[in-house]
Amino acid sequence: MIVEVRYFAVLRERAGLAAESVETAVGTAAELYDELAARHAFDLPRTLLRVAVNEEFADWSHRLSPGDRIVFIPPVAGG
Repeated sequence: MIVEVRYFAVLRERAGLAAESVETAVGTAAELYDELAARHAFDLPRTLLRVAVNEEFADWSHRLSPGDRIVFIPPVAGG
């Protein structure tokens, strides 16, 4: 299946792009993150991230469907 992934902050810097279409055979948001972490050398553990699927926060066990839009949201520092 093909899904759309958007990256923000440190994940965007590490991936070198803001978004990409990903062809994958994984089933869950967690498995997709693990696949992309290996591809882009992300070093943030999932426990520090939130995931949104189709503009709504989701659980890491959320089952993905073709055409889903996934955003991995890293912690944000402010001050």
